[in-house]
Amino acid sequence: MASLGESRLISKACLNDLQSVDIVPTVSDRIAQMVGKIYLEPELEPYFHPDSYGYRPGKSAIQAVGVTRQRCWRYDWVVDLDIKGFFDNLDHKRLMKLLRKHTDREWIHLYVERWLKAPAQSRDGTLFNRNIGTPQGGVISPLLANLFLHYAFDEWMQRNYSSILFERYADDIIVHCRSEKQARWIKAMIEKRLAQFGLKLHLEKTRIVYCKDDDRKGSYPNEKFDFLGFTFRPRRSKNRWGKHFINFSPAVSKKAVKSMHQTMRDWHLHLRSDKSLEDLSCMFNPILRGWINYYGSYYKSALYPVFRHLDRILVRWAMRKYKKLRRHQRRAGYWLKRIAQNEPRLFAHWQLIQ
Repeated sequence: MASLGESRLISKACLNDLQSVDIVPTVSDRIAQMVGKIYLEPELEPYFHPDSYGYRPGKSAIQAVGVTRQRCWRYDWVVDLDIKGFFDNLDHKRLMKLLRKHTDREWIHLYVERWLKAPAQSRDGTLFNRNIGTPQGGVISPLLANLFLHYAFDEWMQRNYSSILFERYADDIIVHCRSEKQARWIKAMIEKRLAQFGLKLHLEKTRIVYCKDDDRKGSYPNEKFDFLGFTFRPRRSKNRWGKHFINFSPAVSKKAVKSMHQTMRDWHLHLRSDKSLEDLSCMFNPILRGWINYYGSYYKSALYPVFRHLDRILVRWAMRKYKKLRRHQRRAGYWLKRIAQNEPRLFAHWQLIQ
């Protein structure tokens, strides 16, 4: 999952068939990049497409998910685009040419070119100069990526195919179509367009998906897709009158659930017997609230198994901390349940699953 915050600090790249990693920007470099971003962002923002949501002021991933949900109800098909190694294959010369369209400040040109050409380091410590790709983790990298894809994709779509709607978050793109034929055609057009900018679609991951619901008949190989940590697929829903129907909607994806489980394991919560239950809630509630606020925006019930798993970990913690609960899992479960019922605000997820 994705992820959903700033680009990864260290990314893998392939230079001269050797594994390498970006060098993490120094503090002074990050300050300089922030100055460049503060200057450039107001210059570029008025040109960016309204359906570009990644790393922009006033835009968010959850907004992109909401718009995608509404449009999947209106259009039967989507093209789920996956650009192969976008950040590793961004063309420096073309990006600098696009940058010069928007500013004539030489200091910006010099600094951006320097950041783009920051060397990568192989496993054995050897430094390589880069001719393509943007260092991930740089403060200004998302803005430069948006500039590149604005001209490679957004502006081109608006100019040539304004009736075909899309949502883009960085290099994650969903395109809405009225028919399978239109979806196959626009996919081919996009593939040709990206090739002009030195980019390729990952053909195994780029898919044409049927947004099936109660009113859409027939079956197709692909009837679900992932976008920004959510899986869109046919789901059983209930309308305002209590009647059940099949609705094409998002819910937290399996990949996001797996990531949350890994985060919980990394807490080693069951080993923190030196902490009180109140200590644990203070330590982990901010993260839990973040998950609930984001993934709970749609189909909250899909989060219930995640938080029941967390409660099982808390039961293990209680069994380790209190002698009277050791080797008594059921008793520890009842003990935790009573606390959850009496103090539902202690942990952020308890109000959700009680």
